[in-house]
Parts: sequence; structure tokens; C-alpha cells
Amino acid sequence: MKIAIIGGGPAGLYAAILLRKQRPNAEISVYERNRADDTFGFGVVFSDATLDNFEKYDPPSYRRITQEFAYWDDIAVHFRGTVHRVGGNGFCGCSRRALLLILQERARELGVALHFETDIDDEARFADADLVILADGINSRFREKHIEHFQPEVDLRANMFAWMGSTRPLDAFTFIFQETEWGPFIAHAYQYEAGRSTWIFETDPETFARAGLVGLDEKQSADRMAAIFGWFLEGHPLLTNRSMWRNFPMIRSRRWVKDNMVLLGDAKATAHFSIGSGTKLAMEDAIALADAMQRAPTIAAALDQYEHGRREEVEKTQHAADVSLVWFEHVDRFWDFDPVQFAFGVMTRAKAITYDNLTLRAPDFVAEVDQAFARQVHVRGFDVDVEKPAAPMFQPLRLREMTLSNRAVVSPMCMYSAKEGMPGDFHLVHYGSRAIGGAGLIFTEMVCVGRDARITPGCAGLWNDEQEAAWRRIVDFVHANSATKFALQLGHAGRKGATKLMWDGMDRPLEQGGWDIISASPIPYFPDSRMPREMDRAAMDAVKAAFVGAAERGERCGFDMLELHCAHGYLLASFISPLTNQRTDDYGGALDNRLRFPLEVFEAMRAAWPAHKPMSVRISATDWAEGGITGDDAVRIARAFAEAGVDLIDVSTGQTVRDAQPIYGRMFQTPFSDQVRNEARVATMCVGNITTADQVNTILAAGRADLVALGRPHLVDPAFTMKAAAWYGAGDVFCPPQYLPGKEQIFRNSVRDRQDFEDLKIKAKPKTRAELKAEATKPLAAE
Repeated sequence: MKIAIIGGGPAGLYAAILLRKQRPNAEISVYERNRADDTFGFGVVFSDATLDNFEKYDPPSYRRITQEFAYWDDIAVHFRGTVHRVGGNGFCGCSRRALLLILQERARELGVALHFETDIDDEARFADADLVILADGINSRFREKHIEHFQPEVDLRANMFAWMGSTRPLDAFTFIFQETEWGPFIAHAYQYEAGRSTWIFETDPETFARAGLVGLDEKQSADRMAAIFGWFLEGHPLLTNRSMWRNFPMIRSRRWVKDNMVLLGDAKATAHFSIGSGTKLAMEDAIALADAMQRAPTIAAALDQYEHGRREEVEKTQHAADVSLVWFEHVDRFWDFDPVQFAFGVMTRAKAITYDNLTLRAPDFVAEVDQAFARQVHVRGFDVDVEKPAAPMFQPLRLREMTLSNRAVVSPMCMYSAKEGMPGDFHLVHYGSRAIGGAGLIFTEMVCVGRDARITPGCAGLWNDEQEAAWRRIVDFVHANSATKFALQLGHAGRKGATKLMWDGMDRPLEQGGWDIISASPIPYFPDSRMPREMDRAAMDAVKAAFVGAAERGERCGFDMLELHCAHGYLLASFISPLTNQRTDDYGGALDNRLRFPLEVFEAMRAAWPAHKPMSVRISATDWAEGGITGDDAVRIARAFAEAGVDLIDVSTGQTVRDAQPIYGRMFQTPFSDQVRNEARVATMCVGNITTADQVNTILAAGRADLVALGRPHLVDPAFTMKAAAWYGAGDVFCPPQYLPGKEQIFRNSVRDRQDFEDLKIKAKPKTRAELKAEATKPLAAE
């Protein structure tokens, strides 16, 4: 077998090593345009888990790499005159040059032919090769040469960054957030060998320009950074090596394989340096390719296995990198945070590290986070324990005169179980059981303001006296048997009306028994859906009156809070999104015009709703579709409703158009809540694939939302909040007397169960290499 590898970086060299081990008789050649000892940049960083992988696949190169590494456990966050150190992270740094030389030596030992200062620009040179690996880096000429096939997408990020080095020794992975007269600068720094550390400087484009960095050469840029971070460098110089300022390209390729050619490493996909994953991804690509080559019967099958088997892991890493880089791009959102909350946000920005995870690794740090959160609650007039506070999930919140005992919310979830809009015994049990379960707030499903406002024939309504009486019965039960507050969500289906029950075909039009539907513009949801009638002024007035009438009925029912549904492509959302609003009158065009009718409805409801009771609005913060609502639009939308008197923005996303392409994942909508809360400066509730109390605490402690709504977890576990309270020792969650023995038992058992769980987690976690090295170098105790 003949294998040609274009690119002698970590991806190409490691692939050569692993493939040669599998096939000792294969002819494997690596072609690199630079000299053998050329390298750009300074250090690379790996986690302990990544090193475990290297040890498994090639112990000789692993041993040589680990001999060169600098190890550390801590992450240090410097912000506004404070430093917070968080241990137990297990990082290792190595010179990029040393890594390349180690891999080159190992490749030669195995018989790989290495060709340096050899520029390859035409794969036809390798017409006789069985496999051609394209590992030619972030600026891959072969990816660009075959751009129509590989279809790369390049997202050039806004922030400017420059990669430098220093002789400053470091004992932690160090983040420095530095305020300057021009704006914020960030340093990402770590030691990779004795007397050498990597320094990546980052700032937003506006600060970059104000600081006069445009047009400076390497030395001038280094001098400017040395002046800004001189207090920390302590006289150590900054070193340069092609250290020019640039924008980071996030690269994704639709295809990785063409015939017998395959993209590897940065050539196919990149991940932002803030999670230190570029070299890791490259070398793990090589591992995945080697595994596929060993398993598959043919090269074509192996390449197919590699692409389809590896893509999910790469995309997960890229998603984490995306979330991380956005956090750094918008660090100004958090600049007025308490420093410990800021540090917690740094640690949890990419979602891999959570509140519970940090509690195990850095309990003193999390205790400080809890105290800072409790102080914020105390400042708002609550008599809470600040020295030994409850976890963030169990801190109270006040909206107008409504006080919630905790931050857990039962999300609005359509049950499709009403008859002609009438809630029945199912609804009494559904809402009653979840209220008894201890959540601070529960929402109704979307309650429709008229018969023709329903999504489906099973949707609940509040347009007549019988429905009002049925809802009053449910509200009375909730108030009599729990401390939970009850919010009424009102909506109108618009163009998504007259459809089947969810389990019969979600959003599909009714085949019989439908009704006329209305929308901002006459655009059907599906091509075969009913055509909605474009609303005229008379229809707007009628809809507004229906919302006000339902709000007044809701007050008579005794609801504690009122929410207006302006999301998910329903009627009011269809006015807000440019994808569904093609009007040419005063209610179409610019966002301010598209908001006009939803704001009219909200203001009319606010006037009818008691002043002491809060109101919220649910929005779709993005349509997940080109030309639709964006996160920046969501900030403007939230501000407009805040000026009209809203108390809370319920941040959801999507479901506006059928061809949307949402990016799902854990807590996938939380970044939009984060943006709205910290840019519009309005309280938010986040929702969307949030499944654990740990995630709730992580979101709240990081300042990404004020309330956290969970849907599916509450469907299967009405006592979700009560169980979480027992786990975190928050004993003041209300429980009706009939259920007190159960509460007392779970609270007793949870103390032991949590201790056992934490003990097992700690025992199961292997010691980091930094810990093992520290133990190995510790002097023996005197006998």
C-alpha cells in the first residue's frame, strides 16, 4: 500500500505513525513545505484525557511527549484586581516545535519517509497512491482547489488575536481580563516548558482600532501588549514568531473525502483556541482515520467510516468552541459582574464544566459563588443567609409584588387535551401535581384567546364563562395546596392554527373540521396548509380585544402572572419575523414597525392586568433561518417590551418557518437568554433542553438567566424540584402536610446519598498528571 500525506504538522505526522504501525510494509511518505525545525506559534496544550488517548495508541511517542510537558492543575482568572484559582483541571503544555520533532523522530523510527521543503500543489503527483491524506492546515490549498466538492464554510470571527510568547513562568492556565482606556483586552496564557509560556492576546475590533494597533508590526504590537500587561509580566519580555493580529476562521466542511483523498486536522475543521483544541482535534482525527483503516475492508469504506464516525465528535467540539468564543467576543456583557461570578462564567462558558462538577473539584470556589449570588438576593430585600446560602436554584426572586420561593419553573407545554377549549380533570391533576412538586412557578400551556385562535382542536382556551370557571378551579387548587405561583400564558395560533394534535402530525393541517386562520401576511406554513388571511385593522382590533378579555378573565381566575406568547411563528410572532411579515403598511418593513401590533396588544393587556402583578413575553430570539430574527434583534425586541412595562422575557427560539436549521444540544437556547439579559438589562427566563438541577444552578450562578424553565423533566417527574431541594439541602421548599413524611425521608436520605455519590465520583476520577508529578517529586518524610 502506498500512502501520501501532504502536510507535516501534528495531524499528518501522527497519521503516518499510526498507519505505519498497522501496515509495516506500507510505503508512507510525508511532504512538508517548511523545514523540519520550522514552527509557528509557541506551545500546545492537552488535557489528561487526551494524553490517555495518546498513551493507548502509541506509547513510545506518548512517553517522549510527556517528558517534555509542563503540568498544571489550576486555572487562574484575573479580573478587576482579583484572582480566582480553580483546581483539578489536569492540563499539560508542550512546545509545538518539541512536539513536531518528537513525532518526526518516531515516524522515522517506523520507516516513514519525511520530505521537507517540498511544496505540493497538484495531487496528480500521487496518482499511484492508494490513499492521499490532506493535512495541509488551516489554509489548505487542496480544500480550496476542490472547494466545490468539499464545500467549506468559513466564519471569520470578529475578535482580533495575536499569538506571542514570554519567558514569564506560570503555574496555572491563566486568563487575564484587562481594562484599558480603549476597552477590554484578554490574555490566554500557559507555560509549556521551563522558562517559556504561550500568550494569546484577544480584543474586539473596536478596542483594537482605538488602541492604535492597526498597521503595527510584530515588535510594535508586542510592545503595546507588554505595556498593557506589564504588571503581570514582571519585566519578562514578550516574544514574537509570525505574531500578527488576525481574525480566527471557524471552518466547517460539508465533505471530508474526495475519491481516495481525505481532509485531516485544520484542513477540514477548526476549533477556537479558547478551548485549546486545535492540535488535539488534529491528532484525534489521525486516530479516527487509523481506526477506520484497521476495521474497514477497503480504503473507500474506511474513508466513509472515518467521515461519518468522526463528524459527530468534531461537531460537538466545534459547538463547545463556538459557545466559548462567543463568550469572549462579548465579554463586555459581564464586565460589571461580581468578580467571583465573572470567574464562574469563565469556567462554565463552554458547558462542559458545571456547578456540580466544580463543587467536587473546587468546593471553596463554589461556596464563594453561592455567597456572591446570595448577596445579590439580599440587596434586593430578601433576608437570606449569606454566609451559608442555599444553592442559586433555591434563592427567591421578586417580580413586582409576586415572590417566588425558588428559581425552578414548569415550562408552558401544550397538552392538547381540552374539549372545545375546556380544561378538565387531566389539567387539574397535571398542574396540581407539578405545583405540589415544589417548583417556584408553573405556567399554563398556551391558552388560546378565541375558538379560531387554537392551534389544534385539543388546545385549551379562555374565551367564555365555562372555561373561566374551569381554570378558577385549577388555580384555587394550586394556591390551596402549594406555595407555587401560577402564570397564565395567552396566545393566538395565527397561520399555525387548524392543525392536528401533536401525536397525529404536528403542524399538519386538519383534513376536516378546520377553521379560517389569520396572520400578518398570507403565507401558509406548509405548502398544503390553509392559506391565512392577512389581517386588516378590524381584525387587529378584534384580536386585541380578545387578548384583553382573556387577561381580564385570567385575573378573575386568580392567576399570579400573565405571559403574552410572541414566539414560535404564532400570530404575534408572525408580525415580528421578517420571514412571515411581508406587509407594506405601518405594520411591516423595519423591526420597529413589525413590533407595532404585538406592542399594542401587550400595552392593552398591561393596562387591563393589575399593576401589582407581573407580566412576561415569550419571544423567539432567533428564527434559525437566513434573513430571520437574530440575537441582536432579540435584544431590541426585549428592550421595546421592557419600555412597555414587561417584567420578564421568556427566551425561546425558532419554530417560525419549516426550513429552519436549529443547532440543538444541552441548554441550546441559553446563550440567547444570556445575550438578552446582559445586553437589554431585563430579567430573563431560559428554556430548551435543560434537564438537571445542576444545569439550573450553572445557568443562574453564571448570570445567564433569572429563572430556568424545564419541560420534559417535569413531564416524567412532577417532584423534580422537591428532589433537587433534598439533594442540595434546601429544606424550606413547601410541602403539603399529606406529603410531609415523604419529604422528610428524602431529605434524610439525600444527605447520605449525596455524600456516597461524591465519594464515588472522587474515587473514580484518576489523579491528574500534575498531581502524580507533585507526588513523585515530594521529598520523603523523615523516619
